[in-house]
Amino acid sequence: MSAMIGTLDVVVLDCPDPRALARFYVELLGGEIVAFDEDWAEIALPFTDLRPILAFQQVAEYRKPEWPGQDVPQQSHLDVKVDDLDAGETAVLAIGATATGSGTNTFRVYLDPAGHPFCLIRPND
Repeated sequence: MSAMIGTLDVVVLDCPDPRALARFYVELLGGEIVAFDEDWAEIALPFTDLRPILAFQQVAEYRKPEWPGQDVPQQSHLDVKVDDLDAGETAVLAIGATATGSGTNTFRVYLDPAGHPFCLIRPND
Protein backbone atom coordinates (compact mmCIF):
# COMPACT_ATOMS: atom_id res chain seq x y z
CA MET A 1 0.00 0.00 0.00
CA SER A 2 1.39 3.40 -0.93
CA ALA A 3 1.77 6.28 1.49
CA MET A 4 -1.27 8.49 1.86
CA ILE A 5 -0.80 12.07 0.71
CA GLY A 6 -4.07 13.36 2.11
CA THR A 7 -7.68 12.51 2.87
CA LEU A 8 -10.84 13.40 1.03
CA ASP A 9 -12.34 16.49 2.62
CA VAL A 10 -14.94 17.99 0.26
CA VAL A 11 -16.58 16.98 -3.00
CA VAL A 12 -17.75 20.21 -4.69
CA LEU A 13 -20.39 20.49 -7.40
CA ASP A 14 -20.77 23.73 -9.36
CA CYS A 15 -24.36 24.91 -9.72
CA PRO A 16 -26.55 28.00 -10.08
CA ASP A 17 -28.31 27.73 -6.66
CA PRO A 18 -26.22 26.12 -3.87
CA ARG A 19 -28.95 26.02 -1.21
CA ALA A 20 -31.49 24.41 -3.51
CA LEU A 21 -29.03 21.74 -4.64
CA ALA A 22 -27.94 21.11 -1.03
CA ARG A 23 -31.59 20.52 -0.08
CA PHE A 24 -31.94 18.06 -2.99
CA TYR A 25 -28.91 16.05 -1.83
CA VAL A 26 -30.06 16.04 1.82
CA GLU A 27 -33.30 14.45 0.58
CA LEU A 28 -31.34 11.98 -1.56
CA LEU A 29 -28.51 11.01 0.83
CA GLY A 30 -29.59 12.12 4.30
CA GLY A 31 -27.45 14.26 6.53
CA GLU A 32 -27.92 17.95 7.11
CA ILE A 33 -26.94 21.33 5.73
CA VAL A 34 -24.10 22.50 7.99
CA ALA A 35 -23.03 25.73 6.26
CA PHE A 36 -24.41 28.05 3.63
CA ASP A 37 -24.29 31.54 2.27
CA GLU A 38 -25.26 33.13 -1.02
CA ASP A 39 -22.71 31.25 -3.12
CA TRP A 40 -21.81 28.14 -1.07
CA ALA A 41 -23.57 25.36 0.83
CA GLU A 42 -22.26 22.25 2.59
CA ILE A 43 -23.96 19.08 3.77
CA ALA A 44 -22.56 16.63 6.29
CA LEU A 45 -23.44 13.11 5.25
CA PRO A 46 -24.63 10.61 7.87
CA PHE A 47 -22.10 8.27 9.50
CA THR A 48 -19.03 10.21 8.34
CA ASP A 49 -17.91 12.23 11.39
CA LEU A 50 -18.69 15.34 9.29
CA ARG A 51 -15.98 14.59 6.69
CA PRO A 52 -15.97 14.20 3.78
CA ILE A 53 -18.71 16.66 3.06
CA LEU A 54 -20.55 17.43 -0.13
CA ALA A 55 -20.46 21.12 -1.06
CA PHE A 56 -22.17 23.23 -3.69
CA GLN A 57 -20.54 26.31 -5.20
CA GLN A 58 -22.34 29.02 -7.14
CA VAL A 59 -20.81 29.69 -10.55
CA ALA A 60 -21.66 32.68 -12.72
CA GLU A 61 -22.86 31.66 -16.17
CA TYR A 62 -23.04 28.01 -15.08
CA ARG A 63 -23.44 25.56 -17.96
CA LYS A 64 -24.92 22.25 -16.92
CA PRO A 65 -23.31 19.03 -18.13
CA GLU A 66 -24.82 17.42 -21.22
CA TRP A 67 -25.19 13.72 -20.59
CA PRO A 68 -24.38 11.50 -22.40
CA GLY A 69 -22.85 13.99 -24.86
CA GLN A 70 -19.43 15.53 -24.32
CA ASP A 71 -19.95 19.10 -25.56
CA VAL A 72 -20.16 19.98 -21.86
CA PRO A 73 -18.80 16.83 -20.12
CA GLN A 74 -20.31 15.42 -16.94
CA GLN A 75 -17.05 16.11 -15.03
CA SER A 76 -18.05 13.73 -12.22
CA HIS A 77 -20.98 11.76 -10.89
CA LEU A 78 -22.15 10.04 -7.74
CA ASP A 79 -23.28 6.42 -7.39
CA VAL A 80 -26.03 6.05 -4.80
CA LYS A 81 -26.70 2.50 -3.59
CA VAL A 82 -30.37 1.54 -3.11
CA ASP A 83 -32.05 -1.77 -2.25
CA ASP A 84 -34.77 -1.38 -4.89
CA LEU A 85 -34.28 0.57 -8.14
CA ASP A 86 -38.02 1.16 -8.69
CA ALA A 87 -38.56 2.53 -5.19
CA GLY A 88 -35.37 4.59 -5.47
CA GLU A 89 -36.52 6.03 -8.78
CA THR A 90 -39.89 7.03 -7.36
CA ALA A 91 -38.15 8.76 -4.45
CA VAL A 92 -35.57 10.70 -6.49
CA LEU A 93 -38.15 11.85 -9.03
CA ALA A 94 -40.31 13.11 -6.15
CA ILE A 95 -37.50 15.37 -4.91
CA GLY A 96 -36.69 16.86 -8.31
CA ALA A 97 -34.42 14.47 -10.19
CA THR A 98 -34.92 13.85 -13.90
CA ALA A 99 -34.76 10.34 -15.38
CA THR A 100 -32.47 10.02 -18.41
CA GLY A 101 -33.86 6.67 -19.55
CA SER A 102 -30.35 5.19 -19.46
CA GLY A 103 -29.33 2.24 -17.37
CA THR A 104 -29.49 -1.52 -16.98
CA ASN A 105 -31.00 -3.92 -14.48
CA THR A 106 -28.26 -2.93 -11.98
CA PHE A 107 -28.15 0.86 -12.36
CA ARG A 108 -30.13 3.84 -13.65
CA VAL A 109 -28.93 7.34 -14.55
CA TYR A 110 -30.65 10.54 -13.39
CA LEU A 111 -29.91 14.26 -13.41
CA ASP A 112 -30.05 16.38 -10.28
CA PRO A 113 -31.90 19.72 -10.49
CA ALA A 114 -28.74 21.47 -11.75
CA GLY A 115 -28.14 18.84 -14.44
CA HIS A 116 -25.38 16.76 -12.77
CA PRO A 117 -25.73 13.06 -13.59
CA PHE A 118 -25.91 10.53 -10.78
CA CYS A 119 -26.70 6.84 -10.73
CA LEU A 120 -28.87 4.72 -8.53
CA ILE A 121 -27.19 1.34 -8.21
CA ARG A 122 -28.39 -1.82 -6.56
CA PRO A 123 -26.17 -4.24 -4.67
CA ASN A 124 -24.89 -7.22 -6.60
CA ASP A 125 -27.06 -10.32 -6.17
